[in-house]
Amino acid sequence: MSARRRLAVLVDDERLARRELRTLLEEAHAEQLRVVGEADSVSDAARVVQATDADVVFLDIQLAGETGMDLLPLLGVDVDVVFVTAHDEYTLRAFEVNALDYLLKPVAPDRLGVTVNRLAAAQPPAPARAAVRYEDRLFLRLGQERAFVRVRDIVAIEADGDGSTLHLAQQRARKSSAKSLREWEQRLPDQHFVRIHRSTIVNLEYVERLEPWSHASQHVYLRGLPEPLTMSRRFGARLRERFG
Repeated sequence: MSARRRLAVLVDDERLARRELRTLLEEAHAEQLRVVGEADSVSDAARVVQATDADVVFLDIQLAGETGMDLLPLLGVDVDVVFVTAHDEYTLRAFEVNALDYLLKPVAPDRLGVTVNRLAAAQPPAPARAAVRYEDRLFLRLGQERAFVRVRDIVAIEADGDGSTLHLAQQRARKSSAKSLREWEQRLPDQHFVRIHRSTIVNLEYVERLEPWSHASQHVYLRGLPEPLTMSRRFGARLRERFG
């Protein structure tokens, strides 16, 4: 039984770039993927994806007057995104850390073939195993949204069942993540993030003060959070040593 053909929308503000990518896809990969629409802006892309029921978007990051990243919250979580970008070391680092698929402009036919095969097999790149840096950005599924989050903007992380809740500095937001606290602890830079409780990790950059509480526990006050977090006795020595 042959694999289902994927339906793709091309999003780029340059008509020539869309035409070149469409030609490459139609000439070499028509059996695996069908281009069902094009768009040159975020609003048009969201409309076209919904109207065509596309499940793949080739997304240029830099659109005229806006960023392609603004499209991410408007897409269903079942839509695969292949980012298309001009060479930019900072941007590429974000993709590599997150094991996301991306294409460099101008798109090379051989590299495009690798991407299409991954899409056809519903097989993303192998997960990145390296620890992330404080300057990195993580591409996360946050509830029903997907977005890049700067590691330095993570104020604290609390366990929530099998997943976790992120406290983010930007707009003092709380977002749910499917990643467990153990996964976060393994990947975050330990010179900046420390566990203060079996269910809590904090970013040392946001710690303002510690106050005694009860049974040798302490309250940890973090910049941007309205209420303190509890530090258990077991983890107290580690934080005091790191916090000075």
